[in-house]
Amino acid sequence: MNRRLGRQAGGLLALLLLACNCLAAPAVSELLEQAETLRSSDPARFDALLTQVSQRKQELSSAQGQQLAYLQAYRLAFAGDYDNAIPRLKNLIADSPDSDTRFRAGALLVNIYTKSRQFADGLRQLGDTLVHIDQVHNSDIRTHGLIEAAYIHNEVGQYRLGLHYAERLLAAELPPRTRCFAEYLRYDAMQNLAVLPTSDAPMEEAIRTCESIGEVVLVNYVRTTLARKWVAERKRDAAIVLLQRHLPEVERARYPFLTVQFKSLLGELMFEKGDMAAADSYASETVALSSAVGNTYALVSAYRTLYQVAERRRDDETALVYYRRYAEADKAYLNEVKARELAYQIVRQETLEKSQQIQRLDSQNQLLQLQRKLELKSGQNTRLIIVLLVLLLASIAFWAYRTKRTQISFKRLAETDALTGACNRSHFTQRAERLLAQAGRTGEEVALVMFDLDHFKNINDRHGHAAGDWVLRRVVELGRGLSRKVDLIGRLGGEEFAMLIYACDLPSATRVADECRARIAALDSRETGHVFTATASFGIASTAQGGLELARLMSLADRMLYRAKHEGRNRICVYEGGYGLTDHSAPASNDGLVEETSPPRKPTDAGVERLGT
Repeated sequence: MNRRLGRQAGGLLALLLLACNCLAAPAVSELLEQAETLRSSDPARFDALLTQVSQRKQELSSAQGQQLAYLQAYRLAFAGDYDNAIPRLKNLIADSPDSDTRFRAGALLVNIYTKSRQFADGLRQLGDTLVHIDQVHNSDIRTHGLIEAAYIHNEVGQYRLGLHYAERLLAAELPPRTRCFAEYLRYDAMQNLAVLPTSDAPMEEAIRTCESIGEVVLVNYVRTTLARKWVAERKRDAAIVLLQRHLPEVERARYPFLTVQFKSLLGELMFEKGDMAAADSYASETVALSSAVGNTYALVSAYRTLYQVAERRRDDETALVYYRRYAEADKAYLNEVKARELAYQIVRQETLEKSQQIQRLDSQNQLLQLQRKLELKSGQNTRLIIVLLVLLLASIAFWAYRTKRTQISFKRLAETDALTGACNRSHFTQRAERLLAQAGRTGEEVALVMFDLDHFKNINDRHGHAAGDWVLRRVVELGRGLSRKVDLIGRLGGEEFAMLIYACDLPSATRVADECRARIAALDSRETGHVFTATASFGIASTAQGGLELARLMSLADRMLYRAKHEGRNRICVYEGGYGLTDHSAPASNDGLVEETSPPRKPTDAGVERLGT
């Protein structure tokens, strides 16, 4: 009996303890609300709250279960695990009966596609999401969709649209967290449009707004923009102090996209200040983090800093390695920027075509209805039916013609470089391989000339990108003036070009390259409003020595080009197989850019040196 009483007492005690625990534990609705508030400001606490809610799944209502599913997808996205976040959000969009939840999941999906550089998918998802904005009851969720619209348009280079969406948000009364997002997006767009306010006060106010709610990521994005503004205003030391003071909290946030921006900018500024050790450290840390964020401008900046540091230390071998990585990263980044712009144009065209298709279907449906009515009438209306059918066929023919023209336009866009009109790398490669195959059948010799503008970045930095674009266009014009219809000229990326000259031996190709080199050096830049001299370095290879394989010819010509760069620039290096390497050069200018007070002078020719293979 005593044992039975003891067991009963123990059971009562356990029930009392359970009841106390239930009374002490917060409700799942409170936990979800806390998680919503802390999801981007305190990632560690956010993870802990989601774990607690997941352990109490049996207490969740259907709506709370969907809210938990959204927050779990958000956590995966914040950590960069997009492969697992995307299917969860698609399931929410497909299965949730709640329009607010579907809209919210769609907006986050737009954010993920933007972060993972899937811009076409992101823009399509944005269109599918915003079309339902009038069905959303929660104003905060509606503003979330507008925030993502501003964000993705900033990322694809449509900064005016991004600024439009951000200012549309800021015109209304917003909670602090939403205002923080909108302020960040506004200043990001304004920075890229070069229309930031002259006073620091508005940006400092935005920083205080984000600080007040603990939004570590967003407040430091705004600080990055403010630091870049200070750098442009020659307040470098103030920018360094600002970035270094807040770098520890950025690292604690564990958000690699923001971390690489901080560290790459610090690397640039420390190099300018002369602190080589710090510049090397920040740039190296940026490169180490690049695998988590992909090819961004921060990676390009980091490699440029490492190359400059090695060059300053007179470590030529390391400098060359980092210069090549910098060049590769820069080309990849420029290609990605073009891909973003192309994605926007493609989706815009798709949207237009869908709208036109709906209009066509509506027209066809109306015509069919009329036809059915006319079939009930007497034969006196037969002629009217024939007229309507002819109009329908004419409409279909017209839209078929428009579609064909659109396809031709896209084909041209895919094959040419938008700035210069030369072949892009992909189209140049395809045509060059066909020419080499033809040369193999006819026995003709073909020469490949690759050239790269020397210190082109200095022109952009000192005189602006408009002057740099002018140089790129003039270089292609000069190349075309020296080419025949059968020859090819292409822009391989950035400031690097190539010419494939059919039925041409090495001496002839060298003369063409030397004429091109001289004409580039003789360009009169005064029409740009600036006076400077541009030069280029050339590498030449021929099928007589390198064979008919394009990859090998490009490799040989590229080696000669890098040698021309290494030997002082503004020169030509020729691969001659067993006969050696010819170097035909002109004296290099100071840093590849010469300021002039009189019209540019035609460069002089230099000697020839040979190096066996």
